[in-house]
Amino acid sequence: MSTPLQIGPHTVQPPVVLAPMAGITNAPFRTLCREFSRGKGLFVSEMITTRALVERNEKTMQLIHFDASERPRSIQLYGVDPATVGKAVRMIAEEDLADHIDLNFGCPVPKVTRKGGGSALPYKRNLLRGILREAVSGAGELPVTMKMRKGIDDDHITYLDAGRIAVEEGVTAIALHGRTAAQHYGGTADWDAIARLKEHVPEIPVLGNGDIWSAEDALRMVRETGCDGVVVGRGCLGRPWLFADLVAAFEGRAQDIARPTLREVADVMVRHATLLGEWIGDESRGVIDFRKHVAWYLKGFAVGSEMRKRLAITSSLDELRAGLDELDLDQPWPAGADGPRGRTSGNNRVVLPDGWLKDPYDCAGIGEDAELDTSGG
Repeated sequence: MSTPLQIGPHTVQPPVVLAPMAGITNAPFRTLCREFSRGKGLFVSEMITTRALVERNEKTMQLIHFDASERPRSIQLYGVDPATVGKAVRMIAEEDLADHIDLNFGCPVPKVTRKGGGSALPYKRNLLRGILREAVSGAGELPVTMKMRKGIDDDHITYLDAGRIAVEEGVTAIALHGRTAAQHYGGTADWDAIARLKEHVPEIPVLGNGDIWSAEDALRMVRETGCDGVVVGRGCLGRPWLFADLVAAFEGRAQDIARPTLREVADVMVRHATLLGEWIGDESRGVIDFRKHVAWYLKGFAVGSEMRKRLAITSSLDELRAGLDELDLDQPWPAGADGPRGRTSGNNRVVLPDGWLKDPYDCAGIGEDAELDTSGG
């Protein structure tokens, strides 16, 4: 059995966390993952921008809705202005909107880094400290954690400084994705960096993230880095039962790894699309939102390109089910389906605000206008 992960008052056993992914880790997907894990683990909302939350943007208020069975309720916040982050955190604490707050300093997408946010932000040490201080003081009893990358690129590595600042400001735990912003999702995650961070901040739990495609990968990461838990993102795309595998592996039942047939996968696909329709309040819109998941679920199975295209343009549950029923549903789990999935692009130039890299401490010019006004994908 693994050692439980402690996030403030919350015990996470086994120490497995669903990474926030824009447009993916909404309430329906979290429900599926939790069902497979039997409620074990921690499942974080997709990224919520602090400005949109404070302004009570309609879409954002829907994204922070948690199912009654979700405990603890975890919200991931993104922000670049300490005052706005502080307001958002106080709103969450005062209105009992969540039980745990995670701060995003890991997102590498241009619309975020262009504003100095996500994985660009820890380069500005004083700005990072200001945001963490506001968040921790505003959160009251709620634990505040953070997710980050190694740095902007190989010449601007920030994770050790950021880790020390996090400890000094009262952050409860840190998750490190072992890539730079420039790598996006390309190349191989640097697990050695996770080990170095663990040595550097022994006071708080460190979670590792990057290239966990199977339950065995998760056990190996803990073994090789000494990290206190794992954060799983792209590995569970089209594979929410990975959380059943992770629970089994951490509980010493490695033989209980899921190998669903295509029939079982098809049933999960229909359930996922159904949940999305119920959440959105419109079956057709739910099925349309589900389309992006089709290729992930079918990865490795013998499904012709024409049928894949057809399933990816369905707009009703009946149409989706009818298409799936035409497949050879007795196919066993394919050998190649456990590997990487999702985005793999790498070595991108990181889009930053003008002059961002001149001084790692000066953060003049960052204010409320740098805040994004929409949440999620």
